[in-house]
Amino acid sequence: MATLYHHPFCAQSRFMRLVLGELGLDADLIEERVWERRLDFLRMNPAGATPVYEEEQVGLVIGAMPAAEYLDETRGLALGERRLLPPDPKGRVEVRRLMDWFNGKMHQEVTGYLAHEKIFKRFMPAEQGGGAPDMAAIRAARANIRYHLAYIGYLHAERNWLAGDALSYADLAAAAQLSVADYLGDVPWADNEAAKHWYQKVKSRPSFRPLLMDRVAGMDPVRHYVDLDF
Repeated sequence: MATLYHHPFCAQSRFMRLVLGELGLDADLIEERVWERRLDFLRMNPAGATPVYEEEQVGLVIGAMPAAEYLDETRGLALGERRLLPPDPKGRVEVRRLMDWFNGKMHQEVTGYLAHEKIFKRFMPAEQGGGAPDMAAIRAARANIRYHLAYIGYLHAERNWLAGDALSYADLAAAAQLSVADYLGDVPWADNEAAKHWYQKVKSRPSFRPLLMDRVAGMDPVRHYVDLDF
Protein backbone atom coordinates (compact mmCIF):
# COMPACT_ATOMS: atom_id res chain seq x y z
CA MET A 1 0.00 0.00 0.00
CA ALA A 2 1.24 3.48 -0.88
CA THR A 3 1.06 6.52 1.40
CA LEU A 4 0.45 10.16 0.49
CA TYR A 5 1.45 12.78 3.01
CA HIS A 6 -0.77 15.71 2.09
CA HIS A 7 -2.99 18.52 3.21
CA PRO A 8 -6.59 18.58 1.92
CA PHE A 9 -6.22 22.20 0.77
CA CYS A 10 -2.69 22.02 -0.56
CA ALA A 11 -3.35 22.26 -4.30
CA GLN A 12 -0.33 20.12 -5.26
CA SER A 13 -1.60 17.45 -2.85
CA ARG A 14 -4.99 17.64 -4.54
CA PHE A 15 -3.26 17.18 -7.87
CA MET A 16 -1.68 13.97 -6.57
CA ARG A 17 -5.01 12.70 -5.28
CA LEU A 18 -6.53 13.29 -8.72
CA VAL A 19 -3.60 11.47 -10.35
CA LEU A 20 -4.00 8.48 -8.06
CA GLY A 21 -7.74 8.45 -8.70
CA GLU A 22 -7.30 8.51 -12.47
CA LEU A 23 -4.73 5.71 -12.27
CA GLY A 24 -6.99 3.63 -10.03
CA LEU A 25 -4.39 3.50 -7.26
CA ASP A 26 -5.12 3.44 -3.54
CA ALA A 27 -3.01 5.25 -0.99
CA ASP A 28 -3.26 5.88 2.72
CA LEU A 29 -3.76 9.62 3.21
CA ILE A 30 -1.89 11.19 6.11
CA GLU A 31 -2.75 14.83 6.71
CA GLU A 32 0.30 16.98 7.31
CA ARG A 33 0.07 20.46 8.79
CA VAL A 34 3.38 21.68 7.48
CA TRP A 35 3.45 24.76 9.71
CA GLU A 36 3.78 22.44 12.72
CA ARG A 37 7.22 21.38 11.42
CA ARG A 38 6.76 17.79 12.57
CA LEU A 39 10.22 16.26 12.99
CA ASP A 40 9.42 12.90 11.39
CA PHE A 41 8.00 14.67 8.34
CA LEU A 42 11.03 16.97 8.08
CA ARG A 43 13.24 13.89 8.07
CA MET A 44 11.32 12.71 5.01
CA ASN A 45 11.31 16.09 3.30
CA PRO A 46 13.64 18.74 4.74
CA ALA A 47 11.82 21.34 2.63
CA GLY A 48 8.79 20.75 4.84
CA ALA A 49 6.31 20.84 1.96
CA THR A 50 3.54 18.54 0.79
CA PRO A 51 2.93 16.28 -1.03
CA VAL A 52 5.24 13.38 -0.30
CA TYR A 53 4.41 10.06 -1.94
CA GLU A 54 5.76 6.83 -0.50
CA GLU A 55 5.71 3.43 -2.13
CA GLU A 56 7.58 0.25 -1.25
CA GLN A 57 9.16 -0.12 -4.70
CA VAL A 58 10.88 3.27 -4.66
CA GLY A 59 10.56 4.67 -1.15
CA LEU A 60 9.92 8.41 -0.87
CA VAL A 61 9.07 10.58 -3.87
CA ILE A 62 9.17 14.25 -2.91
CA GLY A 63 6.93 16.73 -4.71
CA ALA A 64 3.94 16.52 -7.00
CA MET A 65 5.68 16.58 -10.37
CA PRO A 66 8.41 14.03 -9.53
CA ALA A 67 5.69 11.74 -8.17
CA ALA A 68 3.57 12.19 -11.31
CA GLU A 69 6.59 11.40 -13.49
CA TYR A 70 7.37 8.32 -11.41
CA LEU A 71 3.81 7.02 -11.70
CA ASP A 72 3.85 7.53 -15.46
CA GLU A 73 7.13 5.66 -15.76
CA THR A 74 5.83 2.73 -13.72
CA ARG A 75 2.15 2.64 -14.77
CA GLY A 76 1.82 4.74 -17.91
CA LEU A 77 2.29 2.08 -20.57
CA ALA A 78 -0.46 -0.08 -19.09
CA LEU A 79 -2.98 2.76 -19.45
CA GLY A 80 -2.86 2.89 -23.24
CA GLU A 81 -4.96 5.78 -24.52
CA ARG A 82 -5.78 6.81 -20.93
CA ARG A 83 -2.14 7.64 -20.21
CA LEU A 84 -1.87 11.03 -18.49
CA LEU A 85 1.54 11.88 -19.94
CA PRO A 86 1.39 11.27 -23.70
CA PRO A 87 3.91 8.94 -25.35
CA ASP A 88 5.11 11.39 -28.03
CA PRO A 89 7.91 13.84 -27.09
CA LYS A 90 6.06 16.94 -28.32
CA GLY A 91 2.96 16.05 -26.34
CA ARG A 92 5.00 15.33 -23.21
CA VAL A 93 6.75 18.69 -23.48
CA GLU A 94 3.41 20.51 -23.62
CA VAL A 95 1.95 18.62 -20.67
CA ARG A 96 5.07 19.26 -18.61
CA ARG A 97 4.99 22.95 -19.53
CA LEU A 98 1.41 23.30 -18.36
CA MET A 99 1.99 21.24 -15.22
CA ASP A 100 4.75 23.67 -14.33
CA TRP A 101 2.51 26.64 -15.21
CA PHE A 102 -0.32 25.58 -12.92
CA ASN A 103 1.55 23.84 -10.09
CA GLY A 104 4.19 26.56 -10.15
CA LYS A 105 3.10 29.92 -11.57
CA MET A 106 -0.60 29.76 -10.70
CA HIS A 107 0.14 28.44 -7.23
CA GLN A 108 2.64 31.23 -6.59
CA GLU A 109 0.35 33.96 -7.93
CA VAL A 110 -3.07 32.75 -6.78
CA THR A 111 -3.70 29.55 -4.86
CA GLY A 112 -0.80 29.74 -2.44
CA TYR A 113 -1.93 33.18 -1.26
CA LEU A 114 -5.60 32.20 -0.94
CA ALA A 115 -4.97 28.94 0.92
CA HIS A 116 -2.41 30.49 3.27
CA GLU A 117 -4.36 33.65 4.08
CA LYS A 118 -7.89 32.24 4.23
CA ILE A 119 -7.33 28.68 5.48
CA PHE A 120 -3.92 27.89 6.95
CA LYS A 121 -3.57 31.05 9.05
CA ARG A 122 -6.79 30.12 10.88
CA PHE A 123 -4.97 27.16 12.43
CA MET A 124 -1.48 28.60 12.86
CA PRO A 125 -0.37 30.11 16.18
CA ALA A 126 0.55 33.78 16.13
CA GLU A 127 4.25 33.04 16.53
CA GLN A 128 4.14 31.06 13.28
CA GLY A 129 2.32 33.79 11.35
CA GLY A 130 -1.26 32.90 12.16
CA GLY A 131 -4.00 35.44 12.61
CA ALA A 132 -6.07 37.70 10.41
CA PRO A 133 -5.68 37.34 6.64
CA ASP A 134 -3.63 39.84 4.68
CA MET A 135 -6.27 41.45 2.48
CA ALA A 136 -3.67 42.91 0.12
CA ALA A 137 -2.45 39.39 -0.66
CA ILE A 138 -6.01 38.20 -1.19
CA ARG A 139 -6.77 41.11 -3.54
CA ALA A 140 -3.64 40.31 -5.54
CA ALA A 141 -4.66 36.67 -5.84
CA ARG A 142 -8.17 37.62 -6.94
CA ALA A 143 -6.73 39.89 -9.61
CA ASN A 144 -4.24 37.27 -10.81
CA ILE A 145 -6.78 34.47 -11.09
CA ARG A 146 -8.56 36.29 -13.91
CA TYR A 147 -5.45 36.00 -16.05
CA HIS A 148 -5.12 32.27 -15.37
CA LEU A 149 -8.82 31.67 -15.97
CA ALA A 150 -8.53 33.44 -19.31
CA TYR A 151 -5.56 31.27 -20.24
CA ILE A 152 -7.49 28.10 -19.39
CA GLY A 153 -10.39 29.33 -21.50
CA TYR A 154 -8.04 30.07 -24.38
CA LEU A 155 -6.47 26.59 -24.22
CA HIS A 156 -9.83 24.85 -24.03
CA ALA A 157 -11.22 26.87 -26.93
CA GLU A 158 -8.36 25.57 -29.09
CA ARG A 159 -8.24 21.99 -27.79
CA ASN A 160 -10.47 19.26 -26.41
CA TRP A 161 -8.45 19.27 -23.17
CA LEU A 162 -5.83 21.77 -22.01
CA ALA A 163 -2.79 20.07 -23.54
CA GLY A 164 -4.44 18.35 -26.50
CA ASP A 165 -7.06 15.77 -27.40
CA ALA A 166 -6.85 13.70 -24.20
CA LEU A 167 -7.08 14.34 -20.47
CA SER A 168 -3.58 14.78 -19.06
CA TYR A 169 -1.62 15.84 -16.01
CA ALA A 170 -2.09 19.42 -17.25
CA ASP A 171 -5.84 19.26 -16.67
CA LEU A 172 -5.44 17.73 -13.24
CA ALA A 173 -2.91 20.37 -12.19
CA ALA A 174 -5.13 23.24 -13.30
CA ALA A 175 -8.26 21.72 -11.76
CA ALA A 176 -6.51 21.10 -8.45
CA GLN A 177 -5.47 24.74 -8.23
CA LEU A 178 -8.90 26.02 -9.18
CA SER A 179 -10.65 23.67 -6.77
CA VAL A 180 -9.05 25.37 -3.77
CA ALA A 181 -9.99 28.84 -5.01
CA ASP A 182 -13.48 27.60 -5.87
CA TYR A 183 -14.04 26.29 -2.35
CA LEU A 184 -13.35 29.80 -1.12
CA GLY A 185 -15.60 31.45 -3.71
CA ASP A 186 -12.74 33.25 -5.42
CA VAL A 187 -13.17 32.05 -9.01
CA PRO A 188 -15.02 34.56 -11.23
CA TRP A 189 -16.66 31.91 -13.39
CA ALA A 190 -18.86 34.44 -15.16
CA ASP A 191 -15.73 35.87 -16.77
CA ASN A 192 -15.03 32.86 -18.96
CA GLU A 193 -17.56 30.28 -20.13
CA ALA A 194 -14.92 28.14 -21.89
CA ALA A 195 -12.94 27.75 -18.67
CA LYS A 196 -16.11 26.99 -16.74
CA HIS A 197 -17.16 24.33 -19.26
CA TRP A 198 -13.73 22.69 -19.05
CA TYR A 199 -13.81 22.69 -15.23
CA GLN A 200 -17.25 21.09 -15.26
CA LYS A 201 -15.82 18.24 -17.34
CA VAL A 202 -12.97 17.60 -14.92
CA LYS A 203 -15.15 18.11 -11.86
CA SER A 204 -17.56 15.43 -13.12
CA ARG A 205 -14.90 12.71 -13.17
CA PRO A 206 -15.00 10.06 -10.41
CA SER A 207 -11.46 10.99 -9.34
CA PHE A 208 -12.75 14.43 -8.30
CA ARG A 209 -15.43 13.22 -5.89
CA PRO A 210 -13.19 12.85 -2.81
CA LEU A 211 -12.01 16.45 -3.20
CA LEU A 212 -15.60 17.67 -3.11
CA MET A 213 -16.02 16.02 0.28
CA ASP A 214 -13.15 17.99 1.88
CA ARG A 215 -14.13 20.64 4.40
CA VAL A 216 -12.33 23.31 6.39
CA ALA A 217 -13.43 23.25 10.02
CA GLY A 218 -15.70 26.20 10.63
CA MET A 219 -15.72 27.28 6.96
CA ASP A 220 -18.24 25.81 4.56
CA PRO A 221 -17.59 25.99 0.81
CA VAL A 222 -19.55 28.20 -1.53
CA ARG A 223 -22.91 26.71 -2.44
CA HIS A 224 -21.97 25.60 -5.95
CA TYR A 225 -18.76 23.84 -4.86
CA VAL A 226 -20.28 20.36 -4.96
CA ASP A 227 -22.56 20.99 -7.96
CA LEU A 228 -21.34 19.33 -11.16
CA ASP A 229 -23.47 21.58 -13.36
CA PHE A 230 -23.16 25.01 -11.80
